[in-house]
Amino acid sequence: MTTMKDIATATGVSISTVSLVLNGRDAGRVNRLTAAQVRDTAQRLGYISNPLARSLRTGRTRILGFVSEHIATTPFAGGIILGAQEAAIALGYMLLTVNADNQRAEADSIAMLARYGVDGVLYAKMSNQYTDVPQALVDYPLVLVDATDKQGRFSSIEPDEFTIGLDATARLIAAGCRRIAYIGAPDTTFAQHGRFAGYRQALDNGNIQFDDRLVVNVDDDETALRAVSDLFDREHPDGFFCFNDARAWYVYECAARRGLIIGKDVSVIGVDNHQIFAQTLIPRLTTVELPHYEMGYWATMKLVSLIEGGVPDTLVMPQTTTPLPPLDATVPAQIHCALIEKASVRA
Repeated sequence: MTTMKDIATATGVSISTVSLVLNGRDAGRVNRLTAAQVRDTAQRLGYISNPLARSLRTGRTRILGFVSEHIATTPFAGGIILGAQEAAIALGYMLLTVNADNQRAEADSIAMLARYGVDGVLYAKMSNQYTDVPQALVDYPLVLVDATDKQGRFSSIEPDEFTIGLDATARLIAAGCRRIAYIGAPDTTFAQHGRFAGYRQALDNGNIQFDDRLVVNVDDDETALRAVSDLFDREHPDGFFCFNDARAWYVYECAARRGLIIGKDVSVIGVDNHQIFAQTLIPRLTTVELPHYEMGYWATMKLVSLIEGGVPDTLVMPQTTTPLPPLDATVPAQIHCALIEKASVRA
């Protein structure tokens, strides 16, 4: 195994100089050319750092905790964990993920992360929401994912719910729709308010008068299908913006029962790019993709910046569907969500 002494001998410098360079503490202390030579030699000789020794020396484990609620077991939201993992690896950290579906499980999971000595924690929720941060986490560097701390104490990242409604409705208007229905969710749903506000703003921008008779807010059950069916017969919409892809299925079902063709007689846009609904409905559903991967990646970069006082300038950013916000964005940071064109909107 190659040691720092081997690298020092090969480059003709002291072991302390090699240590400064390989531990990233050479700025202002070691000549740049010398530092580059040390790194090149370390790579050529196959040097591998010892994480345990480094943690004892620095007081850091380079382990990040990820506390999730249902996310680890929900396929279409798993991109959050993937983004967090890839960012952690790029930054030289390991991600330890735990799934907590109730308060007791959450408390046990946080206690386990503490025993591993994590340097910081990502705290993620399903379906963008305000949340109370567990007291056991308040002293850690902490970033919330798809959630916002009710007391505004911690950095967080969430989808830009307003522009979801704005972009989707504007796309329907551009397709020639004038009686655009909104199939929403109960008002207790956090994202409902932003998406509905975006819907109304797009109508206003398109000089289309808002009509509350074109709005139905429903749960995911049989009464929802009846409500959408009544809307079809009562108001005859030519476009539908749906709170999510699951609600778009009700529109497809009602259109089929009336002999209407999606993408021709009526246009439909959902939200989620859910791998079941968006990929199996025929014609394929035009939808707004939630930035799960992007939220996980950004949150990890933000967390490491809190731990280390910044992220390396040499970090290679991934190719993402939508741009990441700056790390100094106001709380909560918001990510614009991409509209994925398929076939459910009139050409």
